[in-house]
This record gives sequence, structure tokens and C-alpha cells, in this order.
Amino acid sequence: MTIHSLIADLSLELSPTQRLSRLVNTIKVAFQCSAVGLLRLHNDTLFMVAAEGLSHDTLGRQFSLNEHPRLSTIVHTTDLVHFDHHSPLPDPYDGLVNTRPGEPLLVHDCLGIRLHINQQLWGILTLDAMVNTFTTDKKALLKEYLPYLEATIRVADLEHQLDERHHFSTIELPHNIENSRKIIGNSPAVLRLLDDIHVVADAEVPVLISGETGVGKDLVAHYIHAHSKRHAQPMVIVNCAALPEALAESELFGHIKGAFSGATHERAGRFEVADKGTLFLDEIGELSLPIQSKLLRALQNGEIQRLGSDQTHHVNVRIIAASNRDLLKASEDGSFRMDLYHRLSVFPIQVPALRERDKDILLLAGHFLEQNRVRLGLRGIRLSPEASQLLMQYRWPGNVRELEHIISRAALKITASGINRQEIATLEARYLDIHPEHHALALDAVAATPSQEDRHTIQISTHTPSLGPLKPLLQQFEYTLIKTALEHTQYHWTAAAKILDIDASNLHKLAKKLGVK
Repeated sequence: MTIHSLIADLSLELSPTQRLSRLVNTIKVAFQCSAVGLLRLHNDTLFMVAAEGLSHDTLGRQFSLNEHPRLSTIVHTTDLVHFDHHSPLPDPYDGLVNTRPGEPLLVHDCLGIRLHINQQLWGILTLDAMVNTFTTDKKALLKEYLPYLEATIRVADLEHQLDERHHFSTIELPHNIENSRKIIGNSPAVLRLLDDIHVVADAEVPVLISGETGVGKDLVAHYIHAHSKRHAQPMVIVNCAALPEALAESELFGHIKGAFSGATHERAGRFEVADKGTLFLDEIGELSLPIQSKLLRALQNGEIQRLGSDQTHHVNVRIIAASNRDLLKASEDGSFRMDLYHRLSVFPIQVPALRERDKDILLLAGHFLEQNRVRLGLRGIRLSPEASQLLMQYRWPGNVRELEHIISRAALKITASGINRQEIATLEARYLDIHPEHHALALDAVAATPSQEDRHTIQISTHTPSLGPLKPLLQQFEYTLIKTALEHTQYHWTAAAKILDIDASNLHKLAKKLGVK
């Protein structure tokens, strides 16, 4: 395959991902590189959109120009930039270039060039190769073929725009969403999720987001709001599970002076604050039935009454709700209003569990590794092959939030082990605190069906546990017990607390500590 194959590819019907993947592969072969990266610029941050010869988790990383002087130099230089192996500037790909097992990471040269689409800076192309690979002739050849590279990217962009599904990719972020808060992944499950977001974002209908704890339902809500016509208006967030029942009505709808003891002044509720914007009701299944009734009226008529007042207020609010409970089942058993469920679920969205997302796990791991590299001041941090394999094999009961916590803890542990921060840190599997056999045991240890003698008791299996460190085994058992109690009660926290015989507030704290919440 030569660079000329790019011209032939322009006449082929390829997906944008395939086209860009073929581009970097062609460059790697034609210029005899160790690695090639195609990065798109967004808000002073570069996102890897295609790569060849770099570890898979690199596609989940973001590179801030403030933290990577080589990349910043390429972005701000109009001509081709060559960093030889004597360059004092840190290499952003240290430890990320693929090598054969046992093969050392050899010194290499780096080449970078800016890419423009419609006379606007689109991003950059980087090439890494052994010393003396980038001769004067090869540099001239790369500049000669630059128009073909930009044409390929332009075609990929057009195909993306013309695609009926028009996925919001990891780099197409609204300006009001931070770079660190984005949907990362290209698995079929995530692409379907992005389809749903695109379909409903600009509509004015309520949205009900469902999914397990830790999958990122709040991030989906932010994406919907950011891509909606209301994006310039406020998005007000209410965690319904954290609302004391006695204060829920006041918090949502406001109150007048003297409405209750301690109401020393009139106060607007969250509905009024969100007027003309979006109100995100997280864990909506935790609201009591009386509050649900008042919420239904607000949804139907756009009318609210402050607590203690007879006067109605009209509000124009779009509702996005989220729950990790099965609200349809809850409405059938009477713990959630059926009419409210149907009013909320005009457009239901199911956020996939992490275990359904295949190699997105490594993309997300790379994203969290880069965050921790910056936070801990490390030159570089990467996963060992064994650690990558372990992440792919684990079932992730806590989903993306659990992955983020595991990576953060592992990064802290390896830093505390006394490593040289100026060297490349490799996260071995032992730092991840993942024990598949313990996880499998814990999943089998709790029965989901209540006993015949006491429907408020969860039966524990008599399996003899494997020996191991006591603390992680106990934590895993607590995690699974709480998770099972929540699933048994359709994530009704108060009911789960009664089963476990602990205070509801303590259950919330413990669940947060263990990564359940």
C-alpha cells in the first residue's frame, strides 16, 4: 500500500472511521513509521481520532496544548516540525508506542504537521520513527501529499455530516461541555446511544434516561441539553434521592414566608430557576407519591404553586429524568405513578452498561490514565498487557464510575510506591485491585429472591469463600450485598435500607464509598 492508495480510497464508500484508519495506516507504511497519530483540535485540546502503532487506550486520551509543548509547537507552526531524538521537549507518546514483548522502547524521531479544512485549522498529523528515518526527501514528500491527506479528512467529515445517524463523536463537543466530561467510545452500544441523543436533543419532549448505577446518565442529560435549543439557558440539576421528603416540595416548587417553621423569607423552587431551560431530575424514582402528583401537574400544565401559596406560576421547563430503577415495573406495583411514568417516558433512553461496550473500556481507561498523569505530575503512565486484559475480563458492576475509581487508586498506588516521576510508569495488574475470582464468588454469594420465611431478608449462599486479603473481600461482599438489596427493591433506597437494617443516610454514604453510587 502506498500513499497513492489514498486517492483511490476517495472513490470508495467507506465509513468515516474506516477512511481515517486507512489514512494513518497508509502513512505508517509509506513512511516506515513506528506510529502515526491523527489528532483533532478542540478548545486548545487535541483528541486522537485515528492511530496506528499506538496502544489502544491512546484513542481515549486528550492532550492539552498547555501540557504538551511538542504538540503545541506543531499547532502553532505553519511549516512541518521535526523533533529529533535530542529534543529536550517531552514526548506526549512516551510509553504508548507499541513494541513486541520484551522489546525495549527505542529512541525515535518525531514529525508533525498542521492540517486545514476549508482554510480552518482542523488538527495535526504526527509521525514517530527510528532515528534518521525522516530524511529531507521524506519531509518534502509528506508536504507534497498534504493536500491528499486534507482531502481525505474533508471527505470523512462530509460523510459524517451526511450520515443519517449523524453521531456526536468524542471530538464534537458543545462549547458548554468541558473536555473532561464527554462521551467516549465507538462501540455499537455507544453509537446507538449517540443516535438517540441526536434524535431527541432538539425536540421539546421529556426524556427518561435509564441505566445501571455509574453508567453516566447525568452526562447523557448534559449532552441532550447542550445540543438542544435551550443550550444557552440554565440546566438545573436535582438529586431526588438526596431530598428529605419534608423539604422536597419546597425544593422543587418553592415556598412563601411562613409556609413552615424556618421559612423566614419567600423562595423560588428549582422549577422557577430552570424557567426557559432544562430541569434534570436525577434518581426521580425516589420521590414520594404526593410529590409525584404535584410533579405531574407541572408537567401537564406548566403550572406550579409555591408551598403555602394559592397563587400559580407558569414555567417553561423541559424535563429530563433519570433512574436506575425499572420505573415501568415500579408503576405496575404502585410505587411510582403510572401516569407520571408515561408522561416522562415520551422518549426513553437506555444507557448501556460498561460490560456491553467491549474495547470502549480501554478507551475510557486511557482517558482516566491521562487525567491522573496530569494530576500526579507524571511523565507518562500506561497499562501493562496483563492489566489491559484484566480490565477487559472484569464485569464492571459499578460501570464507568468504578473504572474511574480503580484507575485513580492504581495511579495513586504506583506513585506512592516510589517511582521516578520522570520515567514512564507502567500499571501492572496487581495495582488494579480487581480479583475476578472474588467478583464471581460475590455475585454468586447473594440470592436475588427473598426467602419464603421473610420477604425482607436476602438469603446468603453457603459457598466457602476463597482465601485472600480480608479488607477487599469484605468490601466486595458489602458492595454486592448493597447492590443486590437495591436491585431487589428496584433501587428504592429507603426500602433497601430497611432490608439491610441501617439508616438510609448511612446507606447512601456507604454506597458512595464502595462505588455503588
